[in-house]
Amino acid sequence: MAGVSTKEIKSRIRSMESTKQITKAMEMVAASKLRHAQAQITSSRPYFHMIYGVIQDIASINKELTLPYLSTEKQPAHRVAYIVIAGDRGLAGGYNSNVLKMCYGEMNGRECTVLPIGKKAVEFFRARGIPLMNEKYAEAEDVSVGDCFSMARSLCKAFRKGEFDEIRIGYSTFVSVLSQTATTMRLLPIEPEASEEPASEQEILYEPNSVEVFENIIPEYIGGVIYGALCESRASEQAARRSAMDTATQNAEEMIADLNLKFNQARQAAITQEITEIVAGT
Repeated sequence: MAGVSTKEIKSRIRSMESTKQITKAMEMVAASKLRHAQAQITSSRPYFHMIYGVIQDIASINKELTLPYLSTEKQPAHRVAYIVIAGDRGLAGGYNSNVLKMCYGEMNGRECTVLPIGKKAVEFFRARGIPLMNEKYAEAEDVSVGDCFSMARSLCKAFRKGEFDEIRIGYSTFVSVLSQTATTMRLLPIEPEASEEPASEQEILYEPNSVEVFENIIPEYIGGVIYGALCESRASEQAARRSAMDTATQNAEEMIADLNLKFNQARQAAITQEITEIVAGT
């Protein structure tokens, strides 16, 4: 750092120490929020699996019927509604960009409308001219369970009216603290799973009938999936932010160590220069 005074180096060291304190604090906050988000994931998964099992059971019983919300044709969907879940802030590594770019890449050549959840999703698709259903959920942290079921009912109503051929959701799957994966999945129409097991029509009795139960349970199922995806995304965001802040803290420590070394070298050079001048003067 030739030409840089020890005073300037010392100032940079103080600045880096302040930055390190901030990143360390953000890492601790993210770790605390992550524990809460993981608990939400654990509590939401059983509900999803239970309703999904009922849907598949009814679909297997009524194979000869054309049930609403079920996939009946293999034609490509042209009018697609996307629910895209992102964060409200940055400083979380690739959490936001990964899911936003994946969803945007899937939209090419199709007429798409987006229901964004999170400030980053709103800004991303607005900047690219993608139509937005609304901006009611621009604050992802404020979205509640009730909001998820309200979205589901609205989307199911639009699907039944034929406004959309397909409804998809894009979010980040929480794999582990060190791994989060951007994911998209189709919500509607539902594709019945192929199974060799006999239908359980004689084991379960649906009142008033299985078809009516199916029609009423789909919005609940979609709402559960949206809430589950929201929980996964929240956990992924906090894990990504914790990892990013940990890396930033380590980088700050390395820079401080490097600056301290250069500070000592500059101070030693200054002392040597002073001694040389004194010796030369005598």
